[in-house]
Amino acid sequence: MGAWLRPCRIDHAMDRPTAVLSVDMEWFTHIPAYRNARGSVSDTDIGRAGVETLLDLFEDAGATSTFFVVAEIAQHHPDLLARVVECGHEIGSHTHSHVHLSEVSETERREELRTSRKTLEDATGASVTGFRAPSFDITPDHFETLEATGYEYDSSVVPCRSIPGWYGGEHTVQRPIPASHAVKGAPPSITELPVAVMPHLRLPLTGTWLRFFGVRYVLWGMRLLARRGIAPVLYVHPWELVDLPAVDGVPRRVYWRTGDWMQRAITKILDSRFAFVPARSLTETG
Repeated sequence: MGAWLRPCRIDHAMDRPTAVLSVDMEWFTHIPAYRNARGSVSDTDIGRAGVETLLDLFEDAGATSTFFVVAEIAQHHPDLLARVVECGHEIGSHTHSHVHLSEVSETERREELRTSRKTLEDATGASVTGFRAPSFDITPDHFETLEATGYEYDSSVVPCRSIPGWYGGEHTVQRPIPASHAVKGAPPSITELPVAVMPHLRLPLTGTWLRFFGVRYVLWGMRLLARRGIAPVLYVHPWELVDLPAVDGVPRRVYWRTGDWMQRAITKILDSRFAFVPARSLTETG
């Protein structure tokens, strides 16, 4: 047990507007840009230190979060998952192996969702009801698969404009709603919690877009959404908070403003006038 495994303090100021700063808990070696690169690294856990940093930042800000976890991480780092739960954060699934769901069969999709949920619940003792798809890549049977594998909510819809080579263009919903209101024929038992986009511009507020456009862009978008009564749902990756090794074939955009810059950016977001809560709390009140 490392020295960083210390008790956590949680203290929300609930008189402030709420927001979610969720964590897609994956390593650098999970991202498609690395898997498709020519080079490689020997360290397969690049991003672990970013999780520890995020936990400290959340504690200092009195914030709680949802960690959408690639479940194979739980098999190798149960102590790290225990730390996340100990600090009061929600655990959700980010698949078992960070596979793109549209690139595998229906049977494999169902197994990814079922196995990841069971693995995470067995590792943490926590109930896992939320899901986010890697790269927001979902299929027409997505919500039916979620229902069949025991989930209650999803946060894989990005209601942004179509971004060639990325995603977007299919959805406009910005508030938590039954999946049946977002996709025709989807089961109403699943709630969809869309990821935040900038009003009018309709580009995502966080992920790569935080590093592209800066903290002021994110904070301004959060304020605009709050004025509309919408709780912003943001996301970050642990590997963005560490110094990444140079890998042949990984695009330069992946490295842009990672490490210290990103740590300072997250600190500024957490220092804003929002109260940061787990994703599940928005589905319960949405």
